[in-house]
Amino acid sequence: MLAWAALATGATGCSSGTAGDSAKAGSPGQVIRVVPEDGTKDVAADRNVEVALRAGRLEGVSVVGVTKGRKQRLPGSISDDGLRWRSSGGRLVGGATYTVDATATDGHGRRVARRTGFTTHAVRPSFIGYFTPENRSTVGTGIIVSFRFNRPVESRERRAAVERAIKVTARPPVPVVGHWFGGSRLDFRPRAYWKPGTAVTVAMRLRHLKVAPGVYGTQQKTVGFTVGRSQTSLVDAEAHTLVVHRDGVLLTTLPVTAGAPDHTTYNGKMVISEKYRVTRMNGSTVGFGGEYDIPDVPHALRLTRSGTFLHGNYWAPPGVFGVTNTSHGCVGLRDVRGGSPHSPAGWFYDQALIGDVVEVVNSQDRQVAPDNGLGGWNLDWARWQAGSALGH
Repeated sequence: MLAWAALATGATGCSSGTAGDSAKAGSPGQVIRVVPEDGTKDVAADRNVEVALRAGRLEGVSVVGVTKGRKQRLPGSISDDGLRWRSSGGRLVGGATYTVDATATDGHGRRVARRTGFTTHAVRPSFIGYFTPENRSTVGTGIIVSFRFNRPVESRERRAAVERAIKVTARPPVPVVGHWFGGSRLDFRPRAYWKPGTAVTVAMRLRHLKVAPGVYGTQQKTVGFTVGRSQTSLVDAEAHTLVVHRDGVLLTTLPVTAGAPDHTTYNGKMVISEKYRVTRMNGSTVGFGGEYDIPDVPHALRLTRSGTFLHGNYWAPPGVFGVTNTSHGCVGLRDVRGGSPHSPAGWFYDQALIGDVVEVVNSQDRQVAPDNGLGGWNLDWARWQAGSALGH
């Protein structure tokens, strides 16, 4: 079992009501400018993407588009003075959703991160499924194969046709069943967590499949992923602890701070869906107005689509961890500003895989919705099967 020494404190955060020094430095949108602007739709394929700073230096820029279940990384380069990144040598793909991730050091030497997005003009009506996890990835035993479609499938008959056209198989074999959340999302999972070492194949045979008048599927491909070791983590909001098991063996117990009484953390099983060594957390994006805006939250692991993270916290006093809950709904582990691999948060981040399950108990909140992130494990098998259009 691991033991952790007390760590230095900082200021601000997703998990604290005080924003401190970071919020005064100006929002990432003021420091990092991205063109096309965040939320722009129908961008022409011949447009360039640009990222610029007023002062400081860009550390890295990633521009990734997703269309027809495939990812395209847009090439580009940072200028010699570090103030500008510009795409080069590649056109945007039509009908794609692009994400721009930029990290930089501002004019005062502070690290900031900004994520924006835009969509490109679709050449013709088509039916596309954007899916997770990534092809050839190694994931945790709680991963759920999730498809989000670019247009809804209205009738049960056509949903059944889509479900039949997507085959999720495992080696060693295990029954895998689909579940619809509305007409635009279809998830697949087995009855229980995947066994470590399982090889999963996802075959999409959507090409020429009619899903609406004049709208047909385009994807005809097979992808796959591997299930890694089994790691599950239990957050007890009342005891203020995070208990980590690996392959059935206790690894460690870490002190945490969860959601405060007026901003409690969801109960239930949540699955890590994204990992960020540093990210921005802005209260206005999750319904908290201007209560916080932190550009440099370290070691952040996304648990829900609505904004619940398990992340490093450098701004809270050391005495709150393991003692009291102070966050806006996230689960905080001790860290230092900039993030340290030797902190509890840094250690947990390095141990975690996308697909690992983090369960929260004893919080004064409702159970997380099964479609909030990859929350499908909160449905029992009978209710999961009832969501299939194939009548399991």
